[in-house]
Amino acid sequence: MKVAEQIRKSIERIPEGQPFGYADLGIEANDFFSAAKALERLQKNGTIKKVSKGLFYIPRKTIFGELGPDSNELLKRYLFEDGKRVAYETGFSLYNRLGLTTQMAFKIKVATRGNLIKINIGALKVSSVKSYVNITEQNYQLLGYLDALKDIKRIPDCSVVQAVRRMGFLIKDLTTKERKEIIQYALFYPARVRALLGAIVENLNLKLNLDELKTSLNPLTKVNLGIKEAELPTIKNWNIE
Repeated sequence: MKVAEQIRKSIERIPEGQPFGYADLGIEANDFFSAAKALERLQKNGTIKKVSKGLFYIPRKTIFGELGPDSNELLKRYLFEDGKRVAYETGFSLYNRLGLTTQMAFKIKVATRGNLIKINIGALKVSSVKSYVNITEQNYQLLGYLDALKDIKRIPDCSVVQAVRRMGFLIKDLTTKERKEIIQYALFYPARVRALLGAIVENLNLKLNLDELKTSLNPLTKVNLGIKEAELPTIKNWNIE
């Protein structure tokens, strides 16, 4: 089968708006030149449109005009590599989903252990920060919880006390295995995250060993969160004020 025919048949199976690249078309490396020419012709006749280098989509036509690529599907292209998660959504959009704020984020932030990501394609605007630990499908949600504790004073429309209560509920809802894991991941985060997690877990009386978390903290360092003992009774044990 000629490369152009192979591409045409592959594209027929791709939903409108879904981003795709050479790998999705089953193109061999030695056919890339022919594939590039075929894809260029499809762009010229309007069958497909280019998102970025090596990435395309089939525009969906509506009575209001053409729609751009599916933002969620486009974001996934950057969160996964070869089927493995390499990044996760963090920041205000995540905190909205966690019930910490009602504000919507106009720009998405992702955490990645690899190269920093910057996307400005249509409605999708993405920036990135470095993750504190390697990211997997099993740990990225726990890392998101720790990110929320790190940013607890910066979450819009949410007081520190409200955020502490919400995070306490979410942590209590974790399995025992997940609770132990989040404590281990917290050791790689700033001191304020370690202290706040320790205070929340101790207050929940979850019967977990917090010795390593506590010894990781400098006993002379104070964590200023503007929270009172009546709001989180264990703060003095973790030098939080």
